[in-house]
Amino acid sequence: MPTALSHVRVLDLSRVLAGPWCGQTLADLGAEVIKIERPGTGDDTRGWGPPYLKDCEGNDTREAAYYLAANRAKKSVTLDISRPEAQAIIRALAAQSDVLLENYKVGALKRYGLSYAELKDINPRLVYCSITGFGQSGPLSHLAGYDFMIQGLGGLMSITGERDDLPGGGPQKVGVAFADLMTGMYSTVAILAALTWREKSGVGQYIDMALLDVQVAALANMNMNYLVSGAIPRRFGNAHSNIVPYQVFACRDGYVILAVGNDSQFAKFSEVAGRPDLAQDARFATNSQRVRNRAVLIPIIEEILLQRSAAQWIDPLDAAGVPCGPINDIAQVFENPQVRHRGMKVDLPHPLAGTVALVASPMKLSETPVRYENAPPLLGAHTGEVLRTLLGMDEAEISRLAQIGVI
Repeated sequence: MPTALSHVRVLDLSRVLAGPWCGQTLADLGAEVIKIERPGTGDDTRGWGPPYLKDCEGNDTREAAYYLAANRAKKSVTLDISRPEAQAIIRALAAQSDVLLENYKVGALKRYGLSYAELKDINPRLVYCSITGFGQSGPLSHLAGYDFMIQGLGGLMSITGERDDLPGGGPQKVGVAFADLMTGMYSTVAILAALTWREKSGVGQYIDMALLDVQVAALANMNMNYLVSGAIPRRFGNAHSNIVPYQVFACRDGYVILAVGNDSQFAKFSEVAGRPDLAQDARFATNSQRVRNRAVLIPIIEEILLQRSAAQWIDPLDAAGVPCGPINDIAQVFENPQVRHRGMKVDLPHPLAGTVALVASPMKLSETPVRYENAPPLLGAHTGEVLRTLLGMDEAEISRLAQIGVI
């Protein structure tokens, strides 16, 4: 079947997570993504283990799980871009590419003659996407940006974690690199928008993406809570600032999530709980009143839910249409019947391990489905292929470049 981006070539000079996540998303949609890596070491995340992928004999390979998470379906080309010969190769590849993706420090690629201003003269149709911690301008633009510090600086940690007055209280980072992942997704959207505009205008453009910008934008309703009220949002742990009851509750044998999103669901919960009077109580009849009377209602619900096991709550609440569920570990996630039905794990051939299990893309397109053809590549696996097929180099020239350390 056709893929949506089979006509698009991406030159990916990014590393770690935000840029590679964007590149992998474009590759999943069919784009040819050529990943440029440092000779010998490659993307930093290749060494971010253990765990490492096991080979067919059960020994660790050099392929870290972190690297495998964000580099499916790409071609790996090794180039030392500090060398003039490598810079010439990048320019030649950019001339034949639709998108260039990079996350070097501000101004770094200009030193090598690889800035947007220079490459657009070679290829006016090029969409050039730069990802940095703080953007191309402003008082912090010269600084390197890392997801952890961006989660703190950008406000996410101020609203994540238990209340200070409770055990374990204090700010917490999210369990995955949220700012990196969201920046990768926003970058994907921006690139697709620029490609769409190019279809109309015939010209490419420059995209300036910043982790801090994305983190600020992604605070969503919490931003608006502050901008509308002037009150600084605080941490609620697993509770919701605007909806009650919408949090984790202890039950007899563990925990259950109760996510009551409207008044009718609260009435149904009250029936299942054997307390229909709660929904009739003026203090709790509407969400706004439940939010105002959170301190009264939550202890009542806590006492009720402790009387049964998680399964004894989840089954009847599901039947009644009240959103609820367990807190699964990741092993339980991949055993979940719905996750299995949706095909969220895929196995692809791998030259060292035989096969490698990967997480599938969540995008389900009817006419141009995501393709699963190639596992994350070994370092430099496609250097010769790309130099031969795209740049017309012969074996003698490729060997010479390898001998002098350019590739």
